[in-house]
Amino acid sequence: MRDGIEGHRKYTFRRRARALARDTRGATIIEFAIVALPFIALLIAILQTSLVFFAQQTLETTSEETARQLVTGAAQKAGMSKSDFKEAACENLPSFMSCDNLMIDVQTVDSFADADTKAPALQYDSDGKVENNWKFEPGGAGSIVVMRTMYLFPVIGGPFGFDLSNSGDRRLLIATSVFKSEPYLT
Repeated sequence: MRDGIEGHRKYTFRRRARALARDTRGATIIEFAIVALPFIALLIAILQTSLVFFAQQTLETTSEETARQLVTGAAQKAGMSKSDFKEAACENLPSFMSCDNLMIDVQTVDSFADADTKAPALQYDSDGKVENNWKFEPGGAGSIVVMRTMYLFPVIGGPFGFDLSNSGDRRLLIATSVFKSEPYLT
C-alpha cells in the first residue's frame, strides 16, 4: 500500500512539474525582472550624462558672455578687479549653478602658441575647498588672453560603477577661451 501512495505522489509531482513548465502566464514578469535592473541603470546613466552635458554647455555660454567684456575692453576700462570680474561672470550663470563653485583664471600671453589650455591641477585645503591662486591679467588693447572658466558640478555615481566625477565627488567643467582683445580706445 505504501508503494502505491509513493507512486501516486511521484506521478502527481511529475504531472504538476510538467504543467508548470508549460505554463507561460508569469514569463513576462520574469523577463522584466531580468531586464529591469540594466534598463534602470541605463536610464540613470543617460540622465546623469545629459545633466553634465547641459551644465558644460551652460558654462560655455557663460564663459563666452563674460569673455566679451575682456575682448571689447569693457572690463579693462572699468578697472575691474578679480572679484569684480567673477561677480560679473556669476551674473551670467543660470540659477541652478552656484557662484561658490565658479573659478576664473585670466592670463595674458605673448603669442597664441604660448596659450596654456590644459586642465589645471586643483589643490584642496583641509576643508575640501579649492585653494588655487587664479590669476587675473586682462591685458590691454590687442593683448592675447587665455580665460579658463571652471565649475565644480556635483554628480552622483550610478549603478555598476558608473561615475562621471573627475575631482572627488564632483565633475570639473572647463570652458576655455583664447582671444585677442580688440584695439579699443583707452
